[in-house]
Amino acid sequence: MSRIRINHVTHFTYSGEVTASYNEVRMLPSSTDGQFVIYSNLDISPISSAHTYVDYWGTKVGAFETLRPHSELSLSAASLVDVQNRRSPQSDLNWDEMRATSLDSVMTVEQLVQTAKTEPPQEVVDIARGIATASATPSQAALAICWTLGERVQYVQGATDVGSTAAEAWDAQKGVCQDIAHIAIGAIRSVGIPARYVSGYLHPHAEPTIGETVPGESHAWVEWFSGEWRGFDPTNLVEIGERHVIVGRGRDYADIAPVRGVYAGSSDSALEVTVELTREA
Repeated sequence: MSRIRINHVTHFTYSGEVTASYNEVRMLPSSTDGQFVIYSNLDISPISSAHTYVDYWGTKVGAFETLRPHSELSLSAASLVDVQNRRSPQSDLNWDEMRATSLDSVMTVEQLVQTAKTEPPQEVVDIARGIATASATPSQAALAICWTLGERVQYVQGATDVGSTAAEAWDAQKGVCQDIAHIAIGAIRSVGIPARYVSGYLHPHAEPTIGETVPGESHAWVEWFSGEWRGFDPTNLVEIGERHVIVGRGRDYADIAPVRGVYAGSSDSALEVTVELTREA
């Protein structure tokens, strides 16, 4: 088990005065499989009113509005989380069992449908179908798909943006964790396996030093269903373990974007994001 402290600060600076701002924030983890949240808090400045709720996909959301004029907006999310190695799924259904079971729940049926961000190009579909044909179980196929596609796409910051699709990233053979997750999800769904997008944090060091604070960033990975949900990080080609902290899940990035909102006033804004991670135990 590891205990990880996360400080995630998002700061907007506007070129002029903003008269009103309405936002949703998905930055705070919840206690779920393999992790227990000891502490979490979202500090917003300036703020008029705020409330929290859990969205359709089970993610904790901070919703707030700022109704007085401002030229800056700061969001600071602080969390302390105990993370355990996730247990290996006990279920490994065959293809027929997986197809039947995945139709029993709305949450799995909805993760079979492609989105604009996950729709795979034909080359990716062909790769996934070849792997699925050679795999004894859906879980074996999904894992092999993640490995194969993760090895093919080069991690390059700035090669894509938050609006990029899986097809665009695949065409460039470059992207970030968001893009690699979208490619893998689209491929897994293309062979009939429910797959979902997971957003959170990853401590960048394989063996974190206790007490050392290091720079980090938001991270994304994949889960697929084969009787139970199983996660894998196709960007780093590793199983989900003690360094991964889950914030939320959805169909793609759009369901779990850290900040989403609208404002009235100045048309230009600059964004600065910092994430710091500390292993405390």
